Amino acid sequence: MARLTINGKAVNVDVDPNTPLLWVIREQLGLTGTKYGCGVAQCGACTVHMNGEALRSCVMPVSAAEGKNVTTIEGLAANGVLTKVQQAWIDHDVPQCGYCQSGMIMAVSALLKDKPKPTDADIDAAITNICRCGTFQQVREAIHAAAKA
Repeated sequence: MARLTINGKAVNVDVDPNTPLLWVIREQLGLTGTKYGCGVAQCGACTVHMNGEALRSCVMPVSAAEGKNVTTIEGLAANGVLTKVQQAWIDHDVPQCGYCQSGMIMAVSALLKDKPKPTDADIDAAITNICRCGTFQQVREAIHAAAKA
């Protein structure tokens, strides 16, 4: 039995300790905003926060999340109010297909927590998520807008 805190709520899940956190989030808890993309921590579609740090949940065993605070895309907005990153995504029409966007938003949210006014070099170093639609210019514009908000 794994004991987790997901989006501020304590949950118990009966899974093998080596089960990837991504599958627990999606299959056991029904939080489908976190996406499966590559399964090898390269694309970033599965990005969540663990104790405030962005990480790729497809390669993180659920046992590593025990006793830590995990936040998914569903846990970002508070009381129906979008974060400045989520609002910037809307304002700058970032998503096309949208598949990668929850992971991208999670990565950007962590970046802005650590570097409230990131440079383009900071963005290039920290945001390694892949967007097959190629919305990287809109992503950069939205990051800078969120940093100014």
